[in-house]
Amino acid sequence: MTSRLADRLNAARRRRFVGRDGERSLFAAALAAGAWPFSLLYVFGPGGVGKTTLLYQFLATCDEAGVPGLYLDARNVEPSPDSFVAALQRLLGLDPAEAPAQALAARPARRVLCLDTYETLAPLDDWLRETFLPQLPEDLLIVLAGRRPAAPAWRADPGWQALVRVLPLRNLAPDESLAYLARREVPAAQHAPVLAFTHGHPLALSLVADLFAQRRDLHFEPAAAPDVVAALLAQFVQKVPGPAQRAALEACGLVRVTTEALLAAMLDTPDAHELFAWLRGLSFIEAGPLGLFPHDLAREALAADVRWRNPDWYAELHHRARRYYAARLQQTHGQEQQRVLFDYVFLHRDNPFMRPFLEWQETGAGQPDAPRDGDRADLLAMVAAHEGDESARYAAHWLDRQPGGVVVFRDAEQRPAGFVARVALDEADPADLGADPATRAAWRYLAERAPLRPGERATFFRFWLARDTYQAVSAVQSLLFANVAQHYLTAPGLAFTFFPCADEAFWTPFFAHIDLPPLPEVAFTVGGRRYAVYGHDWRATPPMAWLDLLATRELATEDTPTPAAPAAPLVVLSRPEFAAATRDALRDLARPDALRGNPLLRSRLVADRLGTAAAGPAERADALRALVTEAVEALRATPRDLKLYRALDRTYLRPAPTQEQAAELLGLPFSTYRRHLKAGIERVTDALWQRDIGTAPR
Repeated sequence: MTSRLADRLNAARRRRFVGRDGERSLFAAALAAGAWPFSLLYVFGPGGVGKTTLLYQFLATCDEAGVPGLYLDARNVEPSPDSFVAALQRLLGLDPAEAPAQALAARPARRVLCLDTYETLAPLDDWLRETFLPQLPEDLLIVLAGRRPAAPAWRADPGWQALVRVLPLRNLAPDESLAYLARREVPAAQHAPVLAFTHGHPLALSLVADLFAQRRDLHFEPAAAPDVVAALLAQFVQKVPGPAQRAALEACGLVRVTTEALLAAMLDTPDAHELFAWLRGLSFIEAGPLGLFPHDLAREALAADVRWRNPDWYAELHHRARRYYAARLQQTHGQEQQRVLFDYVFLHRDNPFMRPFLEWQETGAGQPDAPRDGDRADLLAMVAAHEGDESARYAAHWLDRQPGGVVVFRDAEQRPAGFVARVALDEADPADLGADPATRAAWRYLAERAPLRPGERATFFRFWLARDTYQAVSAVQSLLFANVAQHYLTAPGLAFTFFPCADEAFWTPFFAHIDLPPLPEVAFTVGGRRYAVYGHDWRATPPMAWLDLLATRELATEDTPTPAAPAAPLVVLSRPEFAAATRDALRDLARPDALRGNPLLRSRLVADRLGTAAAGPAERADALRALVTEAVEALRATPRDLKLYRALDRTYLRPAPTQEQAAELLGLPFSTYRRHLKAGIERVTDALWQRDIGTAPR
């Protein structure tokens, strides 16, 4: 019978495993007992202490005892009941309609379920303890492993008190550490300094062993550093086989999840397969369903090391990852697009100014949802509790008028934990806008300061809050902000957005940093409370240019909320001004000097093409020429428009000396040629206009 790769992996793990005799004996005794001495084994310890490795040993013990063992890494599960149940269904090979608890009960046999990285399921802890786990059959032993001790509720419940065994993990003892170093073939002469430096920390020991695997002649001289892992990684980065591996390791430490495609983009190489495989073989790099990621302690140390040691290279890696994510944002949709957005947000986690305003560790843990039957009362109760009855009446008004603009975030029990209500100002009835002081002020501002052009949209994020923490920093708030950013990046034709806040003093520095300045003219008062409003004109700084600006600010080392904005803001042309500029661009296609004076060079159209608002005049002129030429060439695809293309071609792309000669070359009466030319110009103008206001694919 052909052996599986999993068998070889497990054998390698067993060969390298040392110590934990007490923990393994406890588990083996439980397997050997006629009935489980406990129903839940709760393993906890700090990062890098070896929890996952111990779970693999438990599973190997299960295999030897003939007891089926199941393993689920919770980092790959969204903390919601539906996602957790779906993950168990996949693990058990069940159909979506089959309930895991019933399926396990229908297969009477002792088995073990190991649930790793349990700290990521903290929002589900109450639901698991009170609702899900009690449904499971008593012949199932559950092993939970996480960084944090069990919540007090496990100990406070008399029922669980008798069924839970808590197993804290600490560093390896000196004899266990020596045994590990010997198995990893670290020279005996180096054991003493290694032990003095690592103090038995399992991740640190594995890093040392990796150092010796890379260089057999290494003489270990630990630097004086309080952080063992950081110091070891600093040595490891210097001792890797070559610069390509070093760059791959640094890239992996910067991003949330590394795929082969992302690694190739960050290293600017067409083929990153071998480097990806090398990363995958390192002891502190783990593999998940979405890609590779370093151990958390290793990631922090890697990112800090490269940023301190080579800030220019750090900035370049940051830029390449950002460029990759920006492209992916435009290629994806729905939940996949949101995941890419979380990856993009994660890229900026080290910025000292942004860190206090977002809960990075929880971001991405849930998915936005549409309102369900019965949600309305809960949402209005949230608003009334935090903003008062008058505000709740306005919320009811907009929930009834524009229910499609409401996005709900749910807790483990699937109750609304927060929501955001987007009001499409351009779609609202004037009477509805006037009935709410917030939308009334925003609509007046648009009319006086930033009129919407035909086809453009404006969004007011009228209500946003978490049920328990209102507008304070929280996991729900961070998820909500990510959803708002997704709207910024993907809403077709978006021209202007407004975002209100109750705590102006706290949030103004944050919104200034992300280029949403306060708009005093739009501030409003409801229920005796004043709400500041922050806005952004997406025609002046379109989404891709905005991301470029944020990236520049994120890489700043100074803790300042107001770094300089890009020079020369973009222009917002009316439809007649845009048409005139398009005609001039067609006329000047073959005259680069004349084209550089065209107002379209400072338009969103060109900025989106370049992906930045900071390009030089020559780059802008080239981009405009390419855009206009593509719009003309597109007319060739439709037989009905072919005559329009020919008129434009002989007038602007391959111009005849005069329009009369162009008509003659086309074999057309001059009046017919002029009619075709006028229609062609209008078609090109309309195509470019749709791209400028953001309603056409780019």
